[in-house]
Amino acid sequence: MRRGIVLAALIAIGALSITAMAVTAPQAPQGGLSPAALAATKIEKVKDNLYMITGSDPTDRSAFAGGNTGVFITNSGVIVVDTKLAGWGQVLLDRIKTVTDKPVTTIINTHTHGDHTGSNNMFPASIEIVAHENTKANMEKMDAFKGDNAKFLPKKTYKDKMSLGSGKDRVDLYYFGRGHTNGDAWIVFPDLRVAHAGDIFSGKNLPLLDMNNGGSGVEIGDSLMKAHDRIKNVDQVITGHSTVMTWSDVAEYAQFNKDFLRDVRAAAAGGKTADQFAATWKRDDKYKGYNVQDARLKTNAAAVYKEIGK
Repeated sequence: MRRGIVLAALIAIGALSITAMAVTAPQAPQGGLSPAALAATKIEKVKDNLYMITGSDPTDRSAFAGGNTGVFITNSGVIVVDTKLAGWGQVLLDRIKTVTDKPVTTIINTHTHGDHTGSNNMFPASIEIVAHENTKANMEKMDAFKGDNAKFLPKKTYKDKMSLGSGKDRVDLYYFGRGHTNGDAWIVFPDLRVAHAGDIFSGKNLPLLDMNNGGSGVEIGDSLMKAHDRIKNVDQVITGHSTVMTWSDVAEYAQFNKDFLRDVRAAAAGGKTADQFAATWKRDDKYKGYNVQDARLKTNAAAVYKEIGK
């Protein structure tokens, strides 16, 4: 009888230990995704029925999931802006389910890059995918959209402006010229006075100029300023990889890029090489806090020198 009591106690202790392990053991990364990246991928309310799913700083690749994703909940369903890196579709759906039971009906891709289009293929093929016409052309060149995956390319495109939905559910899409790529879309939620800029305004930093996909260090400042001046009644902007910022920050960032171009032109006119310019250039004190990494500085200087024929 004593042996039976001891055995029962041991079984009970073992069961409690297993239960404790189930509660305290770290959860396995979803689909093999890194715990750091999952932890950085949070859904945050921007305003009312508009949310942002964060993507962490791209300089830390171990915690990187892709660009910021917009989630706009309409009467008929959810509009998703950008789908992060490949393999993150289920995480996006899981995050969206924490704020609404409505289905995703539309994806808008701000531009071609894989950290913004990578999980298009993890949504039903029936979903409407929207992008600028140049972005669709750029995406068609990507291996990720070859063959059967071509069905995850944009089904609807625009040239200068297009609107989706109406009333409080209306979304306006604009294009103001080359910058990060040649297809950078501005997504505006007019009823909320919020815009989503993608990577033409990734944050307060030197921009990544993707010359292979039509990017331009000569035109980016003008494109940004056109967006700021022509889009009316916007207070906040979701950046491509940073925090939500103010609309006045767009104007400041446009001027930062215009000032950089001015300095490059002056250096080239003075006989300096791109490397010499990059070695001596200093940002103006009014742009304190801007990230001006040496590697990006050299790359951008070389790109602009090539654009202006130097």
